[in-house]
Amino acid sequence: MIESFITYPSIDPIIFTIGSLTLHWYAIMYLLGFASVTFLITNKADKERRLWPDKQMNDLLFYCFLGVILGGRVGYVIFYQFDYLLVEPLYIFKIWSGGMSFYGGLLGVAFVIRWFSKQTNKHFLAVSDFVVPFVPVGLAFGFIGDFINAEFLGSSTNVPWAIIFPTDEHQLPRHPLQLYEFLLEGVALFFILQFISRKTNILGLVSGSFLISWGLIPRSLLRFG
Repeated sequence: MIESFITYPSIDPIIFTIGSLTLHWYAIMYLLGFASVTFLITNKADKERRLWPDKQMNDLLFYCFLGVILGGRVGYVIFYQFDYLLVEPLYIFKIWSGGMSFYGGLLGVAFVIRWFSKQTNKHFLAVSDFVVPFVPVGLAFGFIGDFINAEFLGSSTNVPWAIIFPTDEHQLPRHPLQLYEFLLEGVALFFILQFISRKTNILGLVSGSFLISWGLIPRSLLRFG
């Protein structure tokens, strides 16, 4: 019975528009994610001042964020909107309209960490292990943005908490996949990685745990279908 399911709350993805300036909730989520990650990483760096001088930390944060934005956007357009890109090439620059790929962002950050490790004579895995525990924070805000934009829908279901999204042309009750990912890849994974990073000094274990944990989440079973 459709009446027993949840109707998507009326959330306008646009906060306000002034002239040609339009501010989207999606952009705000990314800014909040960047701010939160910056705070947490800076706080950790303060406790390891000998290993992470201010300049190195500022450079690492700046280029990682650049890697997330450029890699995430390029990855999304190539993986999901390539046909649209051929029609409107400037679409790749419209980050504020939503659409970022985790895979692209991951590759972008991996490239930055590789470059940074060479510039500072640090081991790639040492830098990766330092950054990775805070990645779920950024992911969590990104999933909230996905929910507000009503994109990346889950498969149809009859569970009581299923949501009917306005962007679904079939108007079927679906798993709120964005919220599942927020809880699993954001909240749960953050605490798992924090625990591992504080309990071990094995090089690469934190980075490996992130990739394995992320890969074990059965999101593909709930994708739009």
